[in-house]
Amino acid sequence: MPEQSPTSLEALRTAEAECTRCPLYRDATQVVPGEGPARARIMLVGEQPGNDEDRAGRPFVGPAGRVLDRALAEAGLVREEIFVTNAVKHFKFEERGKRRLHKRPNAYEIDRCRWWLDRERAIVKPEIIVALGATAARGLLGRPVTISKSRGELLAAPDGSRIIVTIHPSYLLRIKDEDDRAKAYRDFVEDLRVCARARRATA
Repeated sequence: MPEQSPTSLEALRTAEAECTRCPLYRDATQVVPGEGPARARIMLVGEQPGNDEDRAGRPFVGPAGRVLDRALAEAGLVREEIFVTNAVKHFKFEERGKRRLHKRPNAYEIDRCRWWLDRERAIVKPEIIVALGATAARGLLGRPVTISKSRGELLAAPDGSRIIVTIHPSYLLRIKDEDDRAKAYRDFVEDLRVCARARRATA
């Protein structure tokens, strides 16, 4: 663990680039830090970088990111006003020929990377945090979370922020049936609208 906690996003990114808190840094191309306004009222937390994010060094720039951007717009939210990050900062994958296939981070990796997520929360001080998927929810709450049981609710966090748990947008890309995918997408947008309404209520 670094001896001193970074107090700015720039210092945090520099420190994250040197992270060896878990083995994932060894195979990833680079760390993928969060990005967005330093005093964003809303923070979105995903699982981990994917292949496109690992190459670009930026969160949510691949197919799931495009789904997220569309859903945010439909919910009345502006991505440029939101701090976007991941619970785990390095890409975990297994190689299949020339492809690198996503592997879910384990509890150890999530918990080791939580130190960085806590630093982001301390610097940005968001009022509302959206956990995109179970990995993000565990990184934020420090315990396993069942999405179906807590989805769409405003959960109180010890630091005074409120947390909304929903699915990860990559889940929508894996639904084969068109009608099922459309319904799941509408539900996802509605979860984001809960966030939008909560933001307006505290304006």
